[in-house]
Amino acid sequence: MSLGMGSAMADNWPSKPVTLVVPYSAGGPTDVVSRLLAVPMGQVLGQPVIVENTVGAGGTIAPTRVAKSKNDGYTILIHHMGMATAPALYKKLPYDPIADFEPIGQVLDVPMTLLSRKDFPANNFQELQDYVKKNPDKVSLANAGIGAVSQLCGMLLMHQLGVNLTTIPYKGAGPAMNDLMGGQVDLLCDQTTQTVPVIKVGKRAKVFGVTTPERLASLPDIPTLDEQGLPGFDVKVWHGMYAPKGTPQAVIAKINEALNVALQDDVVKARISDLSADLVSPEKASPAGLRSHLAAEVQRWAKVIKETGGSAE
Repeated sequence: MSLGMGSAMADNWPSKPVTLVVPYSAGGPTDVVSRLLAVPMGQVLGQPVIVENTVGAGGTIAPTRVAKSKNDGYTILIHHMGMATAPALYKKLPYDPIADFEPIGQVLDVPMTLLSRKDFPANNFQELQDYVKKNPDKVSLANAGIGAVSQLCGMLLMHQLGVNLTTIPYKGAGPAMNDLMGGQVDLLCDQTTQTVPVIKVGKRAKVFGVTTPERLASLPDIPTLDEQGLPGFDVKVWHGMYAPKGTPQAVIAKINEALNVALQDDVVKARISDLSADLVSPEKASPAGLRSHLAAEVQRWAKVIKETGGSAE
């Protein structure tokens, strides 16, 4: 598409609703963030932003769908750091995270917490370590699917504890959390957007630590895994928004403007704070900011996954 055609198209864009494709199930962390942003973004654009959950294949179906969509800005993607880890996890990935997309901007960073079912035998992290090392074949570790951040967090946890637990992949964080609270699985490492409400309600699950180097302001009494014996344990989830390669830059600029306005919305800021997540700076919430961050993260996680035995499938 020529620059002139792209500019002309952008003058009348958008003239219909924009679809925001989410790789994971409704109720999961990425879905929560997407629906929170969709309303104020739609107000800025003058057209609804419709959230579409396209689930499956470890979060790779949604990016594949967007990469193959018409590059007119009406189909965009929100994805977490799984966008950067997929090349190391899958031998035959049907898209290139860098070459097949136009970055729109980063959205937010989300810490994670380690939870167990409410009647799990351990009551603190030291007891948890002792129990899983003595009974690795009796402990199940849920995740939101291959390539999900909860899988990566669990991979690092097992690596640093020196154990191999039974991992159970789900089609999203929502179903995994439901089974954890129902007692069907033992452990889950997941984003605070999903776990903070459960933690604050209490009595539905046990919490053993947070995955960031420092404690969270919203959960000050919960120690980090680093301070409890897993030195250097640091997993923070970042999210970004993308359009298909070749989408006119004038359209990208309009979507980016809507994103940045949404990130400053008082309701969004309050809700993100409640979930212990951190909104990114305007520099990061830009096409250039996401482009450089994605490239760096692809390299970082390729090394981590290789060292922790996460072979490609």
